[in-house]
Amino acid sequence: MKMQIDTLAYTNKLRRLAPEQKLLFAIALLIITAFAHPVVQILIAVWVSIWTIFYAGIPTKIYLQLIYIAGLFWLTSVPALVINAVASSDVSLVQNDAIFGINIASYYLYISNHGIVQVWQIFTRAIASISCLYFVMLTIPFTDLLQTFRRFGFPALITDLLLLMYRFIFVLLNTASELWTAQQARNGYSTFSLSMKSLSLLVGQLFQRTLQKYRQVSLSLESRGFNGEFQVWHPARYHVSKRYAVEAIIGCLMLIELEWNIYF
Repeated sequence: MKMQIDTLAYTNKLRRLAPEQKLLFAIALLIITAFAHPVVQILIAVWVSIWTIFYAGIPTKIYLQLIYIAGLFWLTSVPALVINAVASSDVSLVQNDAIFGINIASYYLYISNHGIVQVWQIFTRAIASISCLYFVMLTIPFTDLLQTFRRFGFPALITDLLLLMYRFIFVLLNTASELWTAQQARNGYSTFSLSMKSLSLLVGQLFQRTLQKYRQVSLSLESRGFNGEFQVWHPARYHVSKRYAVEAIIGCLMLIELEWNIYF
């Protein structure tokens, strides 16, 4: 999936659109999301999804898979927010909040109406925010994003650390995939005990090979006269689209006006 995301970032239909324009658009929507209510947040998620799928040409299946992965993290928070418990003697205090409840021993477990409202608010905020982040991930290559950060005045040390982290994520994933495939070919996960043993061997080998890759990268940088700052080539053949800029500005103003008219 990581490699696929990187490939899409380099081949999407908005590839030649200036990264500053795409980044400012996503940041503006994130700011609106932070202060908006659920209705506006859902509209933001739908609007950004249209940009990502139709304007950028990202396959719908891949985009929905990414949303599904983010949704799994949201689901883990649902039980903790919805299900509450009080002592049986305090049931009267939560009668207005409890939708359904049962007595277990000396406690009263109930589904909280306030918790359901919180779950919905978290969902809309999360889906809107993650849609904006996916738009950036899927339309701006990481190296272009770092170059944009540098033009905005970010320290070179921070962007270089981000570049190294990004590089070693791929190294880690590729190494883990190779080791796992080799173990699978030898039936290393056929039983539970073998699975635990194979997993421990994979973690140990992964650590060793990652260190080897790190040494190789260090030697290659020294041999090329590394001077403390990474220089990444990028074509810089970008254009600013007035049509997309006007649409983004009008859309953001409409969202702000809608938020103001509904909730103020």
